[in-house]
Amino acid sequence: MPTRNRKSVLGDNPFEPTGISTMGTSPAPAASPAPGRRAANKKKSPASARKARHDKRRAPPRVDPTDTQPAASLPDDPATVAVETAGHDDAAAATQPSVDQETAAIEEARRREVEAKIRELENRIEAMGGDGASGSASDAAPSPHPPGTPPGTIGRGDGSVLGTAREMLSSDYYLRQWGRISMRNRSEMVDEFGYDPRYDARVRPLLELLYSRYFRSVTEGIEHIPSTGRALIVVNHSGTFPYDGVMLKTAVRKEHPAARQVRWLSEDQIFYLPFVGSFMTRLGSVRACQENAERLLANDSLVAVFPEGAKGMGRLYRDRYRLQRFGRGGFIRLCLRTQTPIVPCVIVGAEESMPLMARIEYLTGPLGLPYLPITPTFPLLGPLGLLPAPTRWSFMFGPPIQLDGYGPETADDQVLVGRLTERVRATMQTMLDRALSARRSIWFG
Repeated sequence: MPTRNRKSVLGDNPFEPTGISTMGTSPAPAASPAPGRRAANKKKSPASARKARHDKRRAPPRVDPTDTQPAASLPDDPATVAVETAGHDDAAAATQPSVDQETAAIEEARRREVEAKIRELENRIEAMGGDGASGSASDAAPSPHPPGTPPGTIGRGDGSVLGTAREMLSSDYYLRQWGRISMRNRSEMVDEFGYDPRYDARVRPLLELLYSRYFRSVTEGIEHIPSTGRALIVVNHSGTFPYDGVMLKTAVRKEHPAARQVRWLSEDQIFYLPFVGSFMTRLGSVRACQENAERLLANDSLVAVFPEGAKGMGRLYRDRYRLQRFGRGGFIRLCLRTQTPIVPCVIVGAEESMPLMARIEYLTGPLGLPYLPITPTFPLLGPLGLLPAPTRWSFMFGPPIQLDGYGPETADDQVLVGRLTERVRATMQTMLDRALSARRSIWFG
């Protein structure tokens, strides 16, 4: 039966165009409605209406076809992009000051401030000094406006309350006051080596208290030191810190009938210690060298030397009272040239007051010291560890060794200098051994 004569069992299909079979033939496509027009017979749902309104709001702006101006676009050439970027960076950098310019401005401001202070100080000095030597009160009195100072600069060193407050708040004021305090105890009779008799007289009671009460010192053979004239006392280094020179000076001044003044030679590293170098110099210590020793002996002074040098100060406790090598005999050459007698002296008890247990030598470069001492109290107790133990000290002086039989020209004889050096060293070692054998206790002698 032909297809076109068949009727659908279910009735007519409303979506199927009439006169066209639904079987064996593809249906013709439905005609789409004209763009921009909405089908009259199709009703839009509320959800679709809302979506349409939303899309309409977000739709891009229409472009007027009559507008002939080209749209802005990024250039495709990378070189062009780099040139434009550099141009923008230069413009931004030109609007902001560089770091170097800011630093230069700060330095210039500081320089101007310093110059202003210098001018102010010069004006004040000029105002206080006056213009001439008339000596009148009107010339000596400072004017309210010093020369070169513009009027109206009240409070800038013109003697007003504000100027005084400004001066007290400046650092120069306190530096001047500190300088006055530090110089108030200085004597005007300091000798060429820095010895201050006024300071020595003020410290003397404390040193004599340490000598008599704290160390309970005893002295033997003080009569071997001549009352007048030059002499060289050769002493063993005893103790880690340089207390032996100060105590030797105190012993001779207190026990000798003529109360002679002793000037002792100290190693260079002593003068690099904080406060210690200045303290020793003001009490009479002199830097150890041939020239200083000759100048002291030329003035008929009593000079003490420690020929062991730094080796004697760095001697460990297990090697106590064993004299080290006396250098190259410099003190013998000195005595031969100046015809000075030698007085041997030994100190017993000082090495137990600060026993040296160990030395640290690889950490002392920045400090300028040969080593860092390790004692039972230092550096464990800090500055308190520098206080020596109250052991009993003994000072023993031997008969003087005269060198009158040798002329000054023998100072260049190496063999003679070495033989005399060993003679002095052997004499002192014998005195040490005899004193140690007679000692019963390090605390009571």
